[in-house]
Amino acid sequence: MGGGRWIEQWEPEDETFWREKGERIARRNLLFSVLSEHIGFSIWSLWSVMVLFMGPQYGVDPAGKFFLIATATFVGALIRIPYTFAVARFGGRNWTVFSALMLLLPTGLAFAVMEPGTSYTTFVLVAALTGVGGGNFASSMTNINAFFPLRKKGWALGLNAGGGNIGVPVVQLIGLLVIGTAGAMHPRIVLGVYLPLIVVAAVCSLFFMDNLAPVKNDTGAAKEAVRARHTWIMAFLYIGCFGSFIGYSFAFGLVLQTQFGRTPLQAASLTFIGPLLGSLIRPIGGSLADRHGGARITLWTFVAMAAATGVVIYASVVESLAVFLVGFIALFALSGLGNGSTFKMIPAIFLAQGHRKGLVGDAAEAYGRRLSGAAMGLIGAVGALGGLGINLAFRQSFQTAGTGTAAFVAFLAFYAACIVVTWAVYLRRPAAVPATAEAVTSSEPRPGYAKV
Repeated sequence: MGGGRWIEQWEPEDETFWREKGERIARRNLLFSVLSEHIGFSIWSLWSVMVLFMGPQYGVDPAGKFFLIATATFVGALIRIPYTFAVARFGGRNWTVFSALMLLLPTGLAFAVMEPGTSYTTFVLVAALTGVGGGNFASSMTNINAFFPLRKKGWALGLNAGGGNIGVPVVQLIGLLVIGTAGAMHPRIVLGVYLPLIVVAAVCSLFFMDNLAPVKNDTGAAKEAVRARHTWIMAFLYIGCFGSFIGYSFAFGLVLQTQFGRTPLQAASLTFIGPLLGSLIRPIGGSLADRHGGARITLWTFVAMAAATGVVIYASVVESLAVFLVGFIALFALSGLGNGSTFKMIPAIFLAQGHRKGLVGDAAEAYGRRLSGAAMGLIGAVGALGGLGINLAFRQSFQTAGTGTAAFVAFLAFYAACIVVTWAVYLRRPAAVPATAEAVTSSEPRPGYAKV
């Protein structure tokens, strides 16, 4: 252990090291990573709650509200790329402290401006700043990926991401509590709750997390990850999973208000349910992928998401709120399952690519860690852009037709494309299939291959 909580040697694939020392340290870092990422997700999704407080006196129509949450989504997606590389540059602990403290800026500014009479441009700028909370996911996942061995990554990454994702329904529950008790005229109470929580997360990261000295930025790995077709294939699939989760999380309350005429309190009493289920089920998706292969779980998740979207389209056409809620909440749960399974696939895919290059043992594992770490930030950023697409699709659909039906039809077509891509690249059996696809066709990987 070096000064400033730097760990100089880290060998998680060594079972003796892992059993005697590594697991305890990794689990401690995972715990406080989850705390910081959880607060980050709450701030990133802050405007999904703030728009529920914005009554007619604010002078913002539904299209303007969808644009506010789309702005937060967009910035949160783009900032994930530099946040990914910040872990190796500054250390996982150090960057977690800094990124947590950064959340004070958008939260404090929102506290200052959240009142009628504030210009729409100001709201857009403050909503954009909440995107820093979205970046916390990328740095947290990259950091935790380095702490755990491959056989534990599905569980660890699923728990880390799921615990972070729960920040979305938690901030929505706090919004519900405030609206239900103090009324829709007091959004600053929500913001006042989070300001001290941000400080707590930063202090805990400072005292209980570690930096891994062996984790270095690898420009060659980043360039190779950008050139690798599997990076972009997985980014496409992650749009379908995480893009759906974050996009629906941000839009759910507005859809209920705009299409079904729910009041702020009625909308807030329902919006947290879907994100909560999606967050809780994400670690299960990772665990199922550990046992059965991420590609199989991902494929059947997209099939189920397509079916749930069909239910939502039917409910939208017949204007049945009860059926709509069943289908929409199912979409949340399924997107969480897919989030866990797709992120499990990433390190396994690049390990299999290392084997395909003729690498074995430690060399293959090192290659897999290098490429998967570099790819995760890019995949996470592109996936989050799916949330932007969902909110812009809703905005356009409500502007032109007054309902979200057309947007859901577009989402159904996208899920169908995800089904085809997952099957064609990772599950079909022809001889020309890449090593990564061959590896997923059996419940146990063949020698020299990783189970995707």
